[in-house]
Amino acid sequence: MRILHTMLRVGDLQRSIDFYSKVLGMQLLRTSDNPEYKYTLAFMGYGSNPDHAELELTYNYGVDKYDLGTAYGHIAISADDIAGACQRVKAAGGNVTREPGPVKGGTTVIAFVTDPDGYKIELIERTFHGEGAGLR
Repeated sequence: MRILHTMLRVGDLQRSIDFYSKVLGMQLLRTSDNPEYKYTLAFMGYGSNPDHAELELTYNYGVDKYDLGTAYGHIAISADDIAGACQRVKAAGGNVTREPGPVKGGTTVIAFVTDPDGYKIELIERTFHGEGAGLR
């Protein structure tokens, strides 16, 4: 078994596609519109299933805002250079809500970004080899 995708409900599909592609460097992998049931899906990622987990953005017609609740934590994305990634996020209009630094009680360097719907994305500094390793 493996994780295939994570789904987020979004209030403005194009705004979210722009954020995840232009700010976090993901690719729009595919879309699916279902007018009968009044929703549209957009799958984003650094590669496609089954080799890479994807992010499913779900837009329900007519819903422009969701209560995030207290159960949601964050999505984590690896980055080779956290400081550089945060600079690129800011330059692309993204919101860095925690500047790079060690995680409390540890040494791993992390930062946090918030998407247009208020979802948190944790950037974790890791060194990987090969394509599709994460935010560069």
